[in-house]
Amino acid sequence: MPTPADTRLLLKQLFQQEFSKIVAVISSRYGLAHVEIAEDLVSDTFLTATEHWSTHGLPPHPTAWLYTVAKQKTLAYFRREKIYTHKVAPALTATAESATPSLEIDFSPQYIRDSQLKMLFAVCTPLIAGEAQIALALRVLCGFGIDEIASAFLTNKETINKRLVRAKAKLRAEGVRMELPSEAEVADRLDRVLHIIYLLFNEGYYSRTQDEVIRRELCWEAMRLAVFLTEHELTNRPETQALLALMCFHASRFDARQTADGGIVLYGQQDENKWDTDLIAQGIHYLERSASGNVVSPYHLEARIAQLHCLPGDGPDKWESILQLHNHLLVLQYSPAAALNRTYALYRARGATEALPEARQLRLETNHFYWVLLAELLQHTDLPDAITCLKRALEHARTTPEQQLIRERIRQLAKRED
Repeated sequence: MPTPADTRLLLKQLFQQEFSKIVAVISSRYGLAHVEIAEDLVSDTFLTATEHWSTHGLPPHPTAWLYTVAKQKTLAYFRREKIYTHKVAPALTATAESATPSLEIDFSPQYIRDSQLKMLFAVCTPLIAGEAQIALALRVLCGFGIDEIASAFLTNKETINKRLVRAKAKLRAEGVRMELPSEAEVADRLDRVLHIIYLLFNEGYYSRTQDEVIRRELCWEAMRLAVFLTEHELTNRPETQALLALMCFHASRFDARQTADGGIVLYGQQDENKWDTDLIAQGIHYLERSASGNVVSPYHLEARIAQLHCLPGDGPDKWESILQLHNHLLVLQYSPAAALNRTYALYRARGATEALPEARQLRLETNHFYWVLLAELLQHTDLPDAITCLKRALEHARTTPEQQLIRERIRQLAKRED
């Protein structure tokens, strides 16, 4: 007999696994304009499950139970409000989705997969701003609660609610539909989807919360969405495989990147025994599969760089290879962060003397990583200036672990100065 704690744990797991699926199916059936109604119906389904299962125990097939109750609540809602007859059916007919639509809701595995894929493309429309897209993706694709999304963005629930309301209003106003792109459109549309997944992973990998180095749940959700894309013929493309490889390589070093009390461990100080060899092998597998096409995307280059970071040893040859990849990446897609990483690779491959002039030219004066890099390059030739750079870095560091790491580095250099 499951305990109340077991029931709560199962409900939490099912919410994470099934919320987005059911929302996608309802939205696919009745239109994206009703996504908020779908969220409310699914939330009410889980509330009913909480009450019923606490009193009567777990049903033999909990997931099927949820689908049945969600279907009942959805059909009852649309019948009661007469939305289906007066609004949904004409809209569906007008868009040629169905000449004589039925009231049946399909929770078959294939329909769930297709609905989620349609939802993914709909959410990643360029009509919605980047942060709002990530928030919407976390809500309707990953099943995150408002509190969790607010925590991920270091803001409050009201801000996230407003952001989501505006994003959903934009979807309605622009008439964005849940549909798969044509073969001719898929490349451009998929590029946007992959970018949002990439940003979602980065939200977790470079956590902005005050006490966490990594928000692993965000990273795992990004990887789950990428795996989902590889399972569909339309979206299983070389760049999808390359992005998944990149995330596998980064995720393989999660345990080595932070101390037991949540502090940051720099790359050169990581215990290689803590690297996850299974994830590295998965990354290699996806990277090899990504080589099937004739296009090299930024994800290919970043994945190869990440793979080299997962190789043991730290010699100049390794860093020279990383440097050349960064050079190629900057030509393909320039960004200040990529330029900063490339300058660090130059330093590791060829020394501070060659890297320092290029580092100064970046002028990323509000980026604490920039000041940390300058301090690293100056420490052997101008110790006071290096300490000054670290103090500038401290002014711009946003998280407690970063601030602690910088303070410790200042202490070490000040001790050398004495």
